[in-house]
Amino acid sequence: MTNESPRRRFPTGDLARISVFAALIAVLGLPGALNVFGNAVPITLQTFGVMLAGAILGSWRAALAVAVLILLVAAGLPLLAGGRGGLGVFTGPSVGFLLGWLPGAALTGWIVERGGRTPGIVRLVVACLAGGVGVIYLFGIPVQAAVTGLPLAQAALLSLAFVPGDVAKAVLAAVVARGTQRAYPDAIPAVHSERVKAG
Repeated sequence: MTNESPRRRFPTGDLARISVFAALIAVLGLPGALNVFGNAVPITLQTFGVMLAGAILGSWRAALAVAVLILLVAAGLPLLAGGRGGLGVFTGPSVGFLLGWLPGAALTGWIVERGGRTPGIVRLVVACLAGGVGVIYLFGIPVQAAVTGLPLAQAALLSLAFVPGDVAKAVLAAVVARGTQRAYPDAIPAVHSERVKAG
């Protein structure tokens, strides 16, 4: 029975990847946010970063990247779209969507990991839709309804405004991930995991 050192289980390279993707998600908030049809939850590009993190980092690394970002936001850094940050963010109507990023990134990565060394474009699109749209809505809509006092059905109806943009982001994230993985096979989660295990 082999005893792996903590460094081997959690290489420095993984710390760098997690940090880079946390920063990428934060940077995608710089263009700002757009509120449409009176919805209290804004449309942002940051969910694109969440999907991309899952598709390239895999489940637990992507979840850690999102967790790092959320902790920095909680500490007061204005890293969300529109320069939002601080504990007040966690009492607003969009908090469910924000917290949904973590399981959403994890599910995206998990589905991509199931594709082994050659996750195809269809798997990548399905992963981004399931994790980056489905899971985030699953968390976001009920919380939005609870915080705003809207009926659940009305909150869900308001969220339909996000669907076209989120589907487009999912497809784009899948295309970018696939192109990156073809050029750089270590960006395939299963390949990277095999390389790390091999030392």
